[in-house]
Amino acid sequence: MSLLAAVLLLWGETFWDTTSQPILWADPESLLEPWANRTLTCEAHEATKNLQLPKDGIWTEMSNLMEVIETELLPRPWLSSEPVSWITPGLRTFLMCETGLPNVAFLLRREGDDDFLEVAEMDHVLGAAEAKAGNKEHAIFLVHQPGTYSCSYQTHTSDVPSAPSDTVTIEEYVIPPPPVLTSSGSSTGILPKLAHRTLVCEAPLMDVEFQLRQGEQELNLPSISTSPEQIKFYLKLSDLGDQSPFTCRYRLHSDTAWSNDSEPIELMWSDETLPPPVLTAEPSNQIDFEPDSMVQFRCVAPKAGLRFGLHREDPDERSLLQTMKSAGNEAIFQLHNVSASDVANYSCIYVELASPFSGSAPSKFVKLTLNGPPPPPKLQALWTGKVPAGHDVVLRCQSKVPGVTMELLRGGKLVPYKILRMASTWSDLGLSYVGPQHSGNYTCRYTSWWPEHFHSALSNPVELLVEGSDTSMLKYDQSVSKSMHYPE
Repeated sequence: MSLLAAVLLLWGETFWDTTSQPILWADPESLLEPWANRTLTCEAHEATKNLQLPKDGIWTEMSNLMEVIETELLPRPWLSSEPVSWITPGLRTFLMCETGLPNVAFLLRREGDDDFLEVAEMDHVLGAAEAKAGNKEHAIFLVHQPGTYSCSYQTHTSDVPSAPSDTVTIEEYVIPPPPVLTSSGSSTGILPKLAHRTLVCEAPLMDVEFQLRQGEQELNLPSISTSPEQIKFYLKLSDLGDQSPFTCRYRLHSDTAWSNDSEPIELMWSDETLPPPVLTAEPSNQIDFEPDSMVQFRCVAPKAGLRFGLHREDPDERSLLQTMKSAGNEAIFQLHNVSASDVANYSCIYVELASPFSGSAPSKFVKLTLNGPPPPPKLQALWTGKVPAGHDVVLRCQSKVPGVTMELLRGGKLVPYKILRMASTWSDLGLSYVGPQHSGNYTCRYTSWWPEHFHSALSNPVELLVEGSDTSMLKYDQSVSKSMHYPE
């Protein structure tokens, strides 16, 4: 039977400064009966003599929500991995189990292995190191094998463990996973005259050795490390060589294996001393294309044996889309599943494959446009049934058009939201502390300002039903992602 001890919530649809909210938490008097007597503490971020603790009341500009629940089970602990969620030769990976209750013994289990159990206690530690951080007790376990792990704990006066934590999956790699390589300005680009570029290689963990490569050749370029997991390489035009792609990799120590290579980055530079090529769009030089169709660009040069590059005109720079070597005097570039984000002006250049690597002026622009409006997105509710008042909700807006801005509407009017997660073709849009006034039908759309401003059609509607605050059981959840189910 749950007991609603205190309700502190913020109603409304506007954003607020979370740093001004007080914090509410509960401390048990006894570990044997943590639900019997509790101390509720409200902490403000600024000095004040006016703190209020309403019960079953509705207030504005107040702290987080907290629900006190009568239960025979101890609260669940938290399990996390450090520094990464994988193991590889030469790397020490740990699992940390945390709880707010003091003087407990921690238990670590691996899913599907009934014989695996590691224990960490205050005075005797088996295969683990334990410490105390702030008001949280925690144990740190060294991971030797891959698998799916969970942890629990028990008090020294009870043999019944707590409910298990959420699981953490540890993977095993013979070769460490690749880093991420990016370049200043954009990930790819046409370099102007006398330009320089900074290539940034970022590993998934700290204190590693980096290497920049062009093909199979290691490049010894000036570099600087501004953080333990990142390095910046400074690239001059003379370092481009034949303008083949760049990659980077890392290793943990000099006696360990290099990681897999990053995704390649292609850069092109032209001194514009050679005549421009001719660019056409096919079929039949058509420039109005149907959404989701394929567009083919043909770039023709006055000589053979060249490297060709297709790029588009963006507001601040030319973005390199594709490159291609050709033994002949032309290259054919294809754009598949074109969408509103592909509407732009396109041109091409070519450069020689031998020193001094002279290049052409850009071709004349070919403008690509679409026939008809962009397709509507799809809206999905990441909850089921009625939502208790005071909870957070998440709606996922999905489109076939990458790189656009999502908007949430109710009754045809824009509503404020928080972007919780974002990918190239979808965004998770959150509403915080919903009340009955948030009930209604929601839709979403996407918009872009370049190369031309447009709005998509509205998505399918999704209905949000919020229970009345007088009968609801409100619970504060520190993580929206933990309380919502995210489909694969």
